[in-house]
Parts: sequence; C-alpha cells; structure tokens
Amino acid sequence: MQSLVASKLDPAEAAVDEVCAAGEPWSRRIAKGQVFRILDLEGNQAVDTLFYNAHDPQERYSAVDTIRRQCNLYLTTGTQLISNDGNPMLTIVADTCGRHDTLGGACATESNTVRYALDKRFMHACRDNFCSELAHHPEYGMSKRDVAPNINFFMNVPVTPQGKLTFEDGISAPGKYVELRAEMDVICLISNCPQLNNPCNAFNPTPIRLLIWDEQPRG
Repeated sequence: MQSLVASKLDPAEAAVDEVCAAGEPWSRRIAKGQVFRILDLEGNQAVDTLFYNAHDPQERYSAVDTIRRQCNLYLTTGTQLISNDGNPMLTIVADTCGRHDTLGGACATESNTVRYALDKRFMHACRDNFCSELAHHPEYGMSKRDVAPNINFFMNVPVTPQGKLTFEDGISAPGKYVELRAEMDVICLISNCPQLNNPCNAFNPTPIRLLIWDEQPRG
C-alpha cells in the first residue's frame, strides 16, 4: 500500500518549526485540528512515535486497533490512527514516503543485548528516550509504565511469508515527510531513533524536522 500525496502547506506559515537532533527525544501537545509534519531531513531515519489523549493519557495510540480498523499493517495517506478506546486520534493527510511500520516497536537496551551483543546494552535506545522525555515533563502525568507499542515512521519492516519481521534499508529519502491532522487534542512523544546495529537508520542516525500548523480548512 502506497498512497503518495504531497502537502499544500507552507512551512513559512507553521506555528511550530523545530529540529530534533539525531538520536534525541521530542514531545509536544498538538491541538485538535492542527496539522503535524514529520520530515526526514537526510533520509532513511526511523522516527519512533507515540500519541496520547492530552486530557486522558490512559487513552493512547493502539497498533492493534489501528491495524484491525484499516485491515493493513502499514500506514499511509488516509490512515486513521485509532486509540485503545476505538476513537480516531489522527489522520494521515499527506505522505511522500508511502509506507510506515506498525510492528517493529522501539529499540531498548535489553533488546539490543539480546539481538546483537552484551556490549550493546549501554547504547542509547528509543525506550530510554521515551522514559527520559516523560520524566522531564511531569505535566503530562505519565511515566515509563505508559510507554506502549509505537509507530515507526519511515521505517521499513517487511513481513516475510513465514510471518517473521525483518529490518531492511529504509524507503525514505531526504525531504520525505508524513503529515497528520489531529482529530483530538493529543500529546506526541518521539524518539528520533539512535539505533546503530541494524539498517533502520542506514547505520547513521540523522536529525528530523517537526512542523505544526494551526487548524486548517478540511477539503
């Protein structure tokens, strides 16, 4: 499934325009109706992302409900991200990459150890990023217990005929982006993946650009 749709929004008119450095976390409250763009600046960068209801963080993005609602493992233009309460949280309204992963999850020190080597345990990992960002924002009312299965924007995780997952070179490129419209007030939590042990970042983590526009007319 690939549905390539370019955005008509002008970055010069964005209310928020920030760069998240390679391997670092980022978070922001996004209001209902606002449009949020994640832009892959240098190409082949995995962006681990979680969304929560800003008023009740116990309601959060659900990979299971999103996959079941759309009957597809991958995300692209037109996909609605569904919460664990069955509500639409965001809709992908533009996508120049074409496919995003729902299954690969976030790297962790433990998984780095199991998959790669004992000496990889102390490498930076996405789960650490998530936990650190939540710890620095007590106003969110969340902790490491709230880190759930995430989306991996731009990440290429094919499913083999035997039902196994493989981590392959990305299908993104410099300047590719995905854009989402918030269907409720949400908190967005990102780990700009620091993984160096598989090709999800082309073995070279790079920065991303994050933009938010105020509510746009639907059409």
